[in-house]
Amino acid sequence: MLTNREIQAAEPREKAFKIPDGDGLHLLVNPDGKRWWRFRYRFEGREKSLSFGSYPLVSLQQARIKKSDARRMLLEGVDPSARRLAVREGLDNSFERIAREWLALQEKRFAPKTYEKTVWTFETLTFPFIGKRPIDRIAAIDVLRLLRRLESRGAHHTAHRTKQRIGQVIRYAIATGRADRDVTADLRGALAPVRAKHHAAIVEPARIAQLLRAIDSYEGQLTTGYALKLAPLLFVRPGELRHAEWKEFDLDSPEPLWRIPAEKMKMREAHLVPLASQAVALLKEVREISGRWQFVFPSLRTRLRPMSENTINGALRRLGYPREEMTGHGFRTLASTSLNEQGWNSDVIELQLAHAERDPVRAAYNRALRLTERRKMMQAWADYLDALRTSSNNVVPFRRSG
Repeated sequence: MLTNREIQAAEPREKAFKIPDGDGLHLLVNPDGKRWWRFRYRFEGREKSLSFGSYPLVSLQQARIKKSDARRMLLEGVDPSARRLAVREGLDNSFERIAREWLALQEKRFAPKTYEKTVWTFETLTFPFIGKRPIDRIAAIDVLRLLRRLESRGAHHTAHRTKQRIGQVIRYAIATGRADRDVTADLRGALAPVRAKHHAAIVEPARIAQLLRAIDSYEGQLTTGYALKLAPLLFVRPGELRHAEWKEFDLDSPEPLWRIPAEKMKMREAHLVPLASQAVALLKEVREISGRWQFVFPSLRTRLRPMSENTINGALRRLGYPREEMTGHGFRTLASTSLNEQGWNSDVIELQLAHAERDPVRAAYNRALRLTERRKMMQAWADYLDALRTSSNNVVPFRRSG
């Protein structure tokens, strides 16, 4: 191995020559007297060379440290020359850089709320701990330590979701040639299981009738009252209801329809909601209030934004329904449970709920041919709710069509 004395004693020659230090490291002495550290190695069968800078600006000890770092990369399957080039070109291989690149691709694919929560997951829960680490040098134990912090706070569902998001970024890095394997796969079974949490909902006919009458008695903001009345009739997701815009509705057609654009839907597919006559009547009433603005249910603070995501749940609380009993999302469960019990075709119900269809051929068939069936179901459902609301014994016969 080289010593500083040997380096200093080396005189330039007519041609450049090398003084080896071992393990691929050598000092190249040029005819002009300049000395450069070089590291020779093989990667994927090819011989390559990497410069570590000039002596004495880079000392013998520093050159050996750089050599050790490069050999460690090679053991991990990483080409040190490619890594340096990536850094020089601004192609940072850190988890944060690649995660933000992946996020940019998801902005139009995710629903706004999902995208915002995903950004929060990375910025708050992952970047402070593994954000600066090269993505191909993150080990399973690094991810597990991060997830254990969440579990220690009782945030088991968040831990599982965070693991899922980290895995998605690593798999994106694999696809783009910046990582070799998904280490989150090694964590299968390492986290405490999460029990399914269902949205609270009222499903018994007698209690549905009481809920409908309570909604009719609501004395808060007018637009909030209309949103409550439309929620059981339309049974869309709460976010889809509160983001409804007047331009999406065709109320004067012989077959009234609400067309929800794909970017507002959880599954990123446009959704059609046939409107029963009762829903049309309510929407025409609320149009007298908010029809001059963009949103059907505008915020009280500014007409440029929709009402808050907590508005419906807050109104239910004021009506005396705690979150353990009924939620805005619970109107979907209420409708789904009742319609299935009453014998409606499950495909028609699932399509109206905008649940994803795993079979693409079946999905195309449903989307193309089942709007007429859905329209019949939605009108029959609205009629049933009316009868239930006004029935004295809360037992209402329901006959499905077809």
